Amino acid sequence: MNVARPLSRALATSRTSCFCGQRSFLHSSARRRQDDADPSKKKSSPSAVGPARAREIKGERKLINVEEALPAFTEEEYQQLKAKYTPEQVEAIRAGEAAINPQDILDQGILKRGHMTIDYIDDFSKIRPVIDKQPRAPEENYDPKLRFKTEEELTADLTDWMMTVNKTKEGRDPVEWRKFEDNNRLTVGKAEAELNPPSYEAPALHKMTDPLVRSQARASRASKQDDEMAPYYQRLERITGLDQKLMKNLRYKVLLSKRVVNQTRMGKVHSQYFLVVCGNGRGLLGLGEGKTKDPEQGRRQAIMNAIRNLTPIRRYEDRTIYGDVKGKVGATELELFTRPPGFGIRCQAKIYEMCKCAGISDMAARVTRARNPMNTIKAAFQALTNQRDPEQIARGRGIKLVDLRKVYYAGNV
Repeated sequence: MNVARPLSRALATSRTSCFCGQRSFLHSSARRRQDDADPSKKKSSPSAVGPARAREIKGERKLINVEEALPAFTEEEYQQLKAKYTPEQVEAIRAGEAAINPQDILDQGILKRGHMTIDYIDDFSKIRPVIDKQPRAPEENYDPKLRFKTEEELTADLTDWMMTVNKTKEGRDPVEWRKFEDNNRLTVGKAEAELNPPSYEAPALHKMTDPLVRSQARASRASKQDDEMAPYYQRLERITGLDQKLMKNLRYKVLLSKRVVNQTRMGKVHSQYFLVVCGNGRGLLGLGEGKTKDPEQGRRQAIMNAIRNLTPIRRYEDRTIYGDVKGKVGATELELFTRPPGFGIRCQAKIYEMCKCAGISDMAARVTRARNPMNTIKAAFQALTNQRDPEQIARGRGIKLVDLRKVYYAGNV
C-alpha cells in the first residue's frame, strides 16, 4: 500500500487534458465536451476502436475480478494514510472511494490525456528497480563503533554452531551449514549497520539481463574463438616459445584496414589489407600486417604476425618512456615525449592504442610532415623500440648511474 494510491486511481479514471477546476478530478467517466452536443462537429478520436474490438474489450473486462483488481482500503491502510495526510484529506479520500464504483472504472475508465499525465497504468505501491528511486536506509542504522570480528570470535561462533547443530549418519547437514553461513554476522555492533547500512552513494543501475547469463554467453564465445585459433596458437608456440595462455590474454586492435588492388596481366586482383597491433599491457608490443582476399583470414594473419613480432618496450616506472625519442618512416616524422605521472596519453588515436597495448600511461606525441596512417604507426613502433637505455649510456661513458630518489628516500619511490 502506498499513499500515492488514491492518485493512481484517479490517473486511470478521467480524461482531462490538464488540471481544470471545473470538473471533478476523481470522476470515473470521460469528460464531455461542448462539441459533443452537435454531431456535425464531432471528430474521430485517434484511439477510437471498431465495434467488434469494443465488444472484445467489454468481454475481457467482464472476466476481471473487481475486488482483486481494485481492492478497497482497509482500516489499517487508512491509519497509514493518516500519517501522511491531514484529517480533511483522509475524509476526502473516503468520500471519493465511496462515490466511485469500481465496476465503472473497469467499464468506463480510460487513460487521461495531457502533457502532464502518464500514458500507462502502473502500480505505485511497488518499486521498480529500473525507473524508480531506490529507498535508502535510515540514518539510525549507522553505528560508529562497528568493527569486524576477530579470528577468535569467528572460531567461537563456529564452535558453538558445531556443538548445537544436529548430526546425520553421513555427517552434519549441509542445509544447516548453509543457514549458518548466511546468517552468521561478521561484525560486532548494530545488526542493521551490517545488514542494511546507510549510504549516500547513488544506487547501482539495474541490469535488464542476468549477469551470470551474460558472463556465460561471453565465455562461450571466447571458448569458441579459442577453439578456432588453437591450431595457430600451437604453431606460434613452437616458433616463438610463448605460452598459449599469454597469447590468449593479449590485447589486439586493428589500426588500419583498407582495400588494395594488384594489377597483373590477368587483370586486377582485389585484396583486404590489415595492420594490427597487440600487446600484454606490461611492456610487450607487436605490429603485424596481413593481406588476403578473405577479410577474416587477413585479419587472423595480421594477428599472428603481430604475435610473432612481439618486442619488449622500455618503460620508466612502468608508465612512460625513457626521454624523448624520434621516428621516421618515409615522409612521416614524429617525436615522442616523456611526461610526469598523471599527464595521460595525448597523441593521435592510433598511437594512443599502441600505448594502451604496451602499458604506457603518460606520454605525448607530435607528428610532423606527412601524416600517412600506415607510416605514422610504423614510425611510432620504430621510436618505441629504439629507446636508449640509461644503463647502456652510463657504461659507454665509463660512469655509474645512481637513482637519487632511492638514495634519499631509502627506495620508497
